[in-house]
Amino acid sequence: MWALVESNSITKTFNRPKGFTLGDIQYPASIFTLWSTSEKEAIGLYEIVVDNSNLKDQAYYINGAESITWDSSARTVTKAFASATAKTIADLKTSHKEVINQQAAGILAPTDWMVVRAAEGGTAVPSDTTTKRAAVRTKANEMCTAIDAVSDVDALAALYVYNDADPAVRPLGELPTV
Repeated sequence: MWALVESNSITKTFNRPKGFTLGDIQYPASIFTLWSTSEKEAIGLYEIVVDNSNLKDQAYYINGAESITWDSSARTVTKAFASATAKTIADLKTSHKEVINQQAAGILAPTDWMVVRAAEGGTAVPSDTTTKRAAVRTKANEMCTAIDAVSDVDALAALYVYNDADPAVRPLGELPTV
């Protein structure tokens, strides 16, 4: 991203290279890639430095508005974000538990017909299938309990962070398969 600075004010921003007119001169889009940094800055075209320090995970936060500012003393253009606001923890807990329960239901669905068949007086469900189905329900309940136990958004997010030592492990765990 670039910003055009004229008379110590940002007059235009560019997300991608694009031709533009400055004064009486038409500049082609190729100046963004062919010109050196000093050549671009000589006409007031500065690369925008992005400051993501306030940017947070959109799954858990509502990010603040972005602003683009010109610092005349440092001769830099910066894009920064206002402070993020955490989403409501109760709403997040509800939606995360719904996802877990939907995943569990999806895992159980292929063997549901066996349970229906047994309930209607047909062949019994094989014991290994019954054991695996119970494990899915138990783990889903454990995961929902862990979600209910967190007190804030950061603690909820931490449940989903995979362990660096073992990338297959996260505090929340995973649902087993049937």
